[in-house]
Amino acid sequence: MPKGPTKRRPETRARMLDAAMEVFAEVGFGGATIDMICRRAGYTTGAFYSNFSSKDELFYALFDAHASRALDRLVERLSHLDDTEELTARHTAMLWGDLEPEERTWYLVSTEFTLYAIRNPDAARTLADHDAEVRTEIVRVLTMLFERMRRRPTVDLDELARLMVAVREGGLAQSLVEPDRLPHGTLERRFIFELLEQSSTPT
Repeated sequence: MPKGPTKRRPETRARMLDAAMEVFAEVGFGGATIDMICRRAGYTTGAFYSNFSSKDELFYALFDAHASRALDRLVERLSHLDDTEELTARHTAMLWGDLEPEERTWYLVSTEFTLYAIRNPDAARTLADHDAEVRTEIVRVLTMLFERMRRRPTVDLDELARLMVAVREGGLAQSLVEPDRLPHGTLERRFIFELLEQSSTPT
């Protein structure tokens, strides 16, 4: 039978992640300390180091969890379309443009870490590895989408995934700055549709 600390480990890790998201959003990745995160989570620094080796590793865990949730939601919404209903590029663009309430918080956290990684080659390499894993999943989803849309991609899907991420993140940044003039998802819904159409051909 697992010992108490082993059984509690997932809960400890989850509370650390929640606390880190809050602290990173409030004071920034650079301004946050491990002690601040531990106090917010209600644990000691010993509990932190039993789950993470550094603040960077904690961010990567947040990154992977956020990416997994976002892709799972997209796949789930696409799966709710009736099998007899033809999936189109416009369907996909509308779903790609949907934003969850936590996206603003995640954008604040991830953008600052990206700037930190640009200044730190080791962090940049590790972030690039995590980005690549996410793109692998996006490529898997795109492959499924094109099959259901009865279209054949005419571009490299990894490059297409990069561009779709760029449109989503760039559109989100502009809508956060000008929410009245550019509601969330406007650019994504408009141009992801064009992007999917122009990067594929009917089978």
